[in-house]
Amino acid sequence: MLPIFFLRVSILSLLFIPLISLRADDFPRVEHHDPIIVDPQLSLSALITLTLENHPDTQWLNSLEAETAAIKQRGESWTAGATVAGLRYQEATSGTLHYLDGTIEVPLWNIGQRDANQRIGTAAQNSAITQTALTQWRVAGLVRIAIWDIALQELRLEQAKIDMHATQQLANDITRRVQAGDLAQTDALLIQTDVLKKRSALTLAEAEVMHARKRYTTLTQSTKIPANYHESLSQIKEIESSHPALQAIQNLIERKQAEVEALHLVGSGQTNVTVGVNSDRPSHHDLRSNNTESFNIGVTVPFGGQAHLQPQVAAMNVELNQLRAQRDQLFRDLEQNHHEAEHNLEINQAELAVASELNTVAQQHLKLTQMSFLVGEIDLIDLLKIQSQTQLAALAAKERALMQERDYAFYNQAVGVLP
Repeated sequence: MLPIFFLRVSILSLLFIPLISLRADDFPRVEHHDPIIVDPQLSLSALITLTLENHPDTQWLNSLEAETAAIKQRGESWTAGATVAGLRYQEATSGTLHYLDGTIEVPLWNIGQRDANQRIGTAAQNSAITQTALTQWRVAGLVRIAIWDIALQELRLEQAKIDMHATQQLANDITRRVQAGDLAQTDALLIQTDVLKKRSALTLAEAEVMHARKRYTTLTQSTKIPANYHESLSQIKEIESSHPALQAIQNLIERKQAEVEALHLVGSGQTNVTVGVNSDRPSHHDLRSNNTESFNIGVTVPFGGQAHLQPQVAAMNVELNQLRAQRDQLFRDLEQNHHEAEHNLEINQAELAVASELNTVAQQHLKLTQMSFLVGEIDLIDLLKIQSQTQLAALAAKERALMQERDYAFYNQAVGVLP
């Protein structure tokens, strides 16, 4: 009997070694690690500005400014196009006459056409400004998502650490009781399995934090995060015309309308004024002709070209109506997003109260279950089930509290409010 007893002790010792070595604070459990520095001096608004400066869209936003400058420069020009200089030399075959003509041709603006082109420049400038504001709003949304994703994943990691610590304490207690003969060897195997599950959950939770941090640093191109990124809930109750997305597309529509009006004023084309000087010099052998210098001016007025212009006008009207349709659809989408954000606020507020109450009940239930297990009224498997349910209830309550804060930011994003 003695060898069998020592064999059992050896087996139990092997089973207990992993339990003692599993610690909740052994981090990181994987080599991959993405550090994030909490910066108390960094505000959420400043972070969005820095992110926008490093965002790829900055390149084409800068080009909008250059385009605006070019359009305004054209509208300020006193001529409708490039001035053309011409020079013609003619000589008679007999060699007795020589003609030299010099001309300057200037295209003139049609009535109202210059003002119309200046309105295009103003509309382009307004559009460039609102396109920048639109991009800033979109970047703000991405930053908000990235920050709250980190917060949620870190909360889950912290809860995984708490769960691991609680399970490890229970495992240590089970180990002592099995060694003392109060519990069966199967309980040692059962708690070891639960510890390993908690360790796996801990590792996965840490990995999700690393993924969230990487998404954040990729977006912001920074490893710094604000210490305070919580927002107050906006008092705006509906989608207003001042929303950055609506303003941006409305300015695009106004610019296209200005372009259509300017195209109509082109009419059949540009009126051109030509000024020239003619020189007629005979050969010195021809005594019958005198040297002649003359000045002339001419005007060319195009007409009958409306049929050639209409396809361009029609094409631009198609683009204009497409923009109007996009604006109407955008308004519907923004209203839908606002409704969902408002609905999420209401749901999470109600669910937070329920989750908090469930957590309180679950904690009380766990304490009673632990006492029952100590006196042998229930089995370990029942205790582990109740403990797991309690841990899930605690996580749900914490998540709902965080989601309520997060939904303030998401609601502000929906109604177009920046930090």
